[in-house]
Amino acid sequence: MSQLQLAQAINYSESAVGMVETARRKPKTDFVKRCDDALETGGALKRLLKELVERELIPDWLDRWRIIEEQATALNWFEALLVPGLLQTPDYARAVFEKSGQPASLDIETQVRTRLERQRILTRDDPPMFVAVVDEGVLHRAIGGPTVMHEQLMHLVELCETRSDIVVQVIPRDAGAYAGLAGPFVIATMDGDEFVYLDTALYGQLAESAEDLAIVKRMWECLRAEALPRQASLNLIKEVAKKWT
Repeated sequence: MSQLQLAQAINYSESAVGMVETARRKPKTDFVKRCDDALETGGALKRLLKELVERELIPDWLDRWRIIEEQATALNWFEALLVPGLLQTPDYARAVFEKSGQPASLDIETQVRTRLERQRILTRDDPPMFVAVVDEGVLHRAIGGPTVMHEQLMHLVELCETRSDIVVQVIPRDAGAYAGLAGPFVIATMDGDEFVYLDTALYGQLAESAEDLAIVKRMWECLRAEALPRQASLNLIKEVAKKWT
């Protein structure tokens, strides 16, 4: 079919078809479904949208980290401002993306779906040991409103109470200044090797040198020393969750 013929078949403008074909516009799900129907592809284009187009939203440095994250046997994660991405509920993640200051052209629902897909590593047959240390301020920061926050905190409680391989520890507000306030990081163990992921407002950085790893691992041990024990952390999360009801 020509662009005009396809446009008429799917009830879209010829210019819309042209922009999608030349990669100047990311196709919406409705557009792709109509193309699949008109061209009788058996859903091939919808599968390509997920496998190729949405994957392009992931920059190269994050794509490499994703491979490490997916194959890790242990993940040690520190966050001072937000709930770690692998533990976020859909509504919490959506609220974070909505206020992220990113270009309006980025599709929020696709970003949310991509984040939730990453969480599947925690439910695979051999999930990694996941330990998160968060600042108490994370529990009090109104992301998405009271209902979203209550659901998010109770989600953390449920994960930690039903899974021995997921631990969330909280650094109390009266801890004052401590190591790690400069920014979030993750230490991943894979095949006996360790990698560090450092997050910033613009992009992430994968650190692999022995020197960088030693610094971050020392920081991690300092954070664990400041954090409340597992059960005390859960009790605090439950207490703060009541505030959001």
